[in-house]
Amino acid sequence: MQDPLEQIESNVRGYARLFPAVFHKAVGSTITDTEGNDFIDFFCGAGSLNYGHNNRQAKAALLRYIQADGIQHSLDTVTAAKVDFLEAFERIILKPRGLDYRVQFTGPTGTNAVEAAVKLARKQTQRSHVVAFTNAYHGHSLGALALTGNQFYHSQFYGSHNNVTHLPFDGYMGDYDTSLLLEKMLDDPSSGLPKPAAVILETIQGEGGVNVSSATWLQRVASLCQQHGIHLIVDDIQVGNGRSGKFFSFEHAGVTPDIVCVSKSIGSGMPMSIVLIRPEIDVWKPGEHTGTFRGNNLAFVSARAVLEYWNDPSFEQQIEDRSQIIQKQLRAICAKHSDHSLSVRGRGLIWGLDMHCGDLASQTIRNAFNAGLLIEGAGASDEVLKVMPALTIETSLLQEGLQILESAVDAAINSAASRRSQTHTTVKQNVC
Repeated sequence: MQDPLEQIESNVRGYARLFPAVFHKAVGSTITDTEGNDFIDFFCGAGSLNYGHNNRQAKAALLRYIQADGIQHSLDTVTAAKVDFLEAFERIILKPRGLDYRVQFTGPTGTNAVEAAVKLARKQTQRSHVVAFTNAYHGHSLGALALTGNQFYHSQFYGSHNNVTHLPFDGYMGDYDTSLLLEKMLDDPSSGLPKPAAVILETIQGEGGVNVSSATWLQRVASLCQQHGIHLIVDDIQVGNGRSGKFFSFEHAGVTPDIVCVSKSIGSGMPMSIVLIRPEIDVWKPGEHTGTFRGNNLAFVSARAVLEYWNDPSFEQQIEDRSQIIQKQLRAICAKHSDHSLSVRGRGLIWGLDMHCGDLASQTIRNAFNAGLLIEGAGASDEVLKVMPALTIETSLLQEGLQILESAVDAAINSAASRRSQTHTTVKQNVC
């Protein structure tokens, strides 16, 4: 369909091109357009809707709050909604995990949390350098952009890479343990790497291609940071909030970061970002880092409502059960197309099907959309299909979506094979 906003909205829009529809309403894991077409959602607002669209618990809490004329905007003043959220967050999330963090509310997006975290690490250590990793994605505001790896988002005309070094993420160099390189460079005064204020990483790189770090690698990086007095910042913006199978993705490795960035699904669809800070690092002066929308009380209300899922001892097992369904189906797809060397990686409810070809993945995404499934690509060339359904998706709907995905992959590969056959006797083309 033709984009109805093409003449008025900026050319920068992206997902509107990926999903050419006018969406109208959504419930749970189903989204409907204005023509009445239903789509199963494996996209989840790029990870902002872990608990589904219009989550019934969050919706009911919001309606009650608005009906009672609850405060909507409050900067950083104390409100009943903020108190309710923080008390529940400490009781349900932090204390059961033995975590002692101060909570900083930042501007409403993930990049705001990253900016605050890095700024604080630099202030507290009185050092300026930061280590990030290959294929990292930390946001698009200028400080966070310097940490983001993909060259597509960078330009020589804006931003700066000063005081940032990118080192290879786990698996970037095959079986070589890249934490050894970090160790060598930190130990060698001639390595050219200044002593960093912080090391920032995603335990599972979502936008970078669903690259999952091992527990051993994370433990070594955490140990190196501790040895050298460097703050470990975990960006849990996309893979936190249960996406990895546990509330925090670093729980799998048993490490405790100094600073944690949390956003996206923490507000259950409402814009909200927080930074978790070890108390001894919290050296902010009052008002030294601010943001007009750090007091979004509607987000506090919806965030408080979905925390109740984590009071259910069986919730993590439900995520694991759905994870097993996805793994089985994706591995079956790989086996079916073994001659294309497709591969699978992931954890919890974030999985990547590596097509090893951006064009092939893009065609699969289009096929899936036409059949009623929303899914996006990831990786340097968008060659990885990112399977990211809601944590609460019904099993039957999950299986239906995976069947659509399998058919979309089949069609894309068959179409590519047909093009190769047609061009084989004429002129060689780069058809993957």
